[in-house]
Amino acid sequence: MIEHSTSIRVRYSETDQMKYVYYGNYAAYFEVGRAEWLRKFNLSYKTMEDNGIMLPAIELNVKYHKPAIYDDLLQITTKLIKLPQVKIEFDFRITNQKNELITTGKSILVFWDMKRNRPTKAPQIFLDKIKPFFKTQN
Repeated sequence: MIEHSTSIRVRYSETDQMKYVYYGNYAAYFEVGRAEWLRKFNLSYKTMEDNGIMLPAIELNVKYHKPAIYDDLLQITTKLIKLPQVKIEFDFRITNQKNELITTGKSILVFWDMKRNRPTKAPQIFLDKIKPFFKTQN
């Protein structure tokens, strides 16, 4: 398992009239978590795309536990539970500054070969960077 956390403050534009975070914005928060998780390994979506690989999302699950409100400081914890092959699965946990659970979720993305326009295995450079964290898996 590889875990990384990052913080984000709820902006007014992300809230509804009740000052609660609009439910659709959690997908964007998960995206922040994934992007920062990649940066932990000196990777980025841009780097992968420059090398012909895209990562489109194919599944998103969200469970809302408590509303986040305007100006909350949220902690987004992103976990990769298993070594990816063609798909990569991330688990998310979002808490507020009081460490109250706000939202949990999961996203599944697929490694996509841009030249062949089809799914492909995870790039070797990506696997080389994360494999040390999965020594018990093949």
